[in-house]
Amino acid sequence: MSLFRVLDVSASGMSAQSVRLNTTASNLANANSVSSSVDKTYRARNPVFAAELSKAQGQQSANVKVKVLGIVESDAPLTREYLPNHPMADDNGFIYRSNVNVVEEMANMMSASRSYQTNVQIADAAKQMLSKTLQLGKSQ
Repeated sequence: MSLFRVLDVSASGMSAQSVRLNTTASNLANANSVSSSVDKTYRARNPVFAAELSKAQGQQSANVKVKVLGIVESDAPLTREYLPNHPMADDNGFIYRSNVNVVEEMANMMSASRSYQTNVQIADAAKQMLSKTLQLGKSQ
C-alpha cells in the first residue's frame, strides 16, 4: 500500500470518527429530554460503519476505507414515568424519557476521540515518511 493510500484510509477514519463524535454529542445533548408520547421521544442514535474495499483490479493490496452506511436509532426501551403535574404529561399523567445511557455515551465519546487521534498520528507518520523519501533524492 502506498503512503498516499495510507493518507486516504486515515482521512476516511477521521471522517467516520467525526460522525461518531457528532452523533454522541447529539445523544448527550438530548439525554434528559422528555416528551408526552412515545413517538416524539428522542431515541439514542448510533452510526453504522462498513469497511469498503476498493476495486483493486489486479493489484496485490486494496485501499480499505471506512464508510458510514447510516445512522440508526436504538431500540432500547424508553423510560415511562408517572408525573401528572408535569407540563409535558399525557392524558394519563405519564412522561417519556429518552433511552440515552449517559455513561455508555461518555465511553463512546472517549473511544471515538482516541480513534480520531490515532488516525491523525497515522497521517502525520505517513507525511513524515513521504517527506523523508523525497529528501533521499536530494543531492548532498
